[in-house]
Amino acid sequence: MGRRHVAALRAGGFDVVGIADTDPEALTSAGAALSMPRHAQFVKPEQLLTLQPDCVVIATTAPSHCQLTCLAADAGVRYILCEKPMAVSLAECDTMIEVAAHAGATLAINHQMRFMERFLEPLRIVKSEDFGGLGSMTVVAGNFGLAMNGTHYFEAFRMMTGECASEVTAWLSPLRVPNPRGRSFEDPGGAVRVNTASGKALYLAAGPEHGHGIITTYAGPFGVVVVDELVGGLSLSVRTSEDRSLSSTRYATASVRSTRKISPGDPIVDTQAVLDSLVRGQGFPSGHDGRTAVQVLLAAYVSDEQGHRAVSLEEVDEFNKRQFAWA
Repeated sequence: MGRRHVAALRAGGFDVVGIADTDPEALTSAGAALSMPRHAQFVKPEQLLTLQPDCVVIATTAPSHCQLTCLAADAGVRYILCEKPMAVSLAECDTMIEVAAHAGATLAINHQMRFMERFLEPLRIVKSEDFGGLGSMTVVAGNFGLAMNGTHYFEAFRMMTGECASEVTAWLSPLRVPNPRGRSFEDPGGAVRVNTASGKALYLAAGPEHGHGIITTYAGPFGVVVVDELVGGLSLSVRTSEDRSLSSTRYATASVRSTRKISPGDPIVDTQAVLDSLVRGQGFPSGHDGRTAVQVLLAAYVSDEQGHRAVSLEEVDEFNKRQFAWA
């Protein structure tokens, strides 16, 4: 991911002055692949920060996000982009936000959905008169990890509804499969339901019993949108205008159907959009947005552990110091 970030920085017109990795072998390999001179390669982040960069990208695994964000902010870095999940505890999220604010740094978390057509086009559709607004968002996906990718969908749901979650119910899978980031990390899949105060719902099913694709369905009063996210296909079915006044029980009325291709997304292009918004200071996914996604994730763990009951987001603040082995 760090190499993708360098590509995004360069594509965005940034002058990449250095890279850092505590693993010398990984550093050498990345340096060669990215054509970075030896004097621009560092095994300690403190050494890189002596170059006084304007922007720092933190593309490490989650346990070091808080430390590195604070280190960059205290060194006077103006713009910080941190990978997701934002941190391994709510307390660390709060520390990152507070330290960055105190230092005058702008902190963004790399939740890219607000710049991706596969989310923007459904958002445009559900807001239309033909669709009538969003009732629910359902994601059925391969075993992509609730921390690694589930947090993306918690943020996407917040974006799609314009509301924060009010309560979370979850069933985490007892089956644990090896984490692709290493044996020290654990990121179980499962099923999660997220509700807003107005009654909108996110249903996320992504566990070890699933091993292929990401299909997202948006349903509302007059229509359904289905997006095949990895292929880049969108299908839309809406009621005819004559039938919109009929009860929701008349779900088998005539429909107008269409299909189209949309961009499945490009991690370099999408990250470049986040970087651009960060530097412009407008419309970027903030530290508070990243914290909210982690808060929903924590609520899912608490719900699963407490008999799958609905857990409010306010409740989980008492668990803010609890740390997880997320990657």
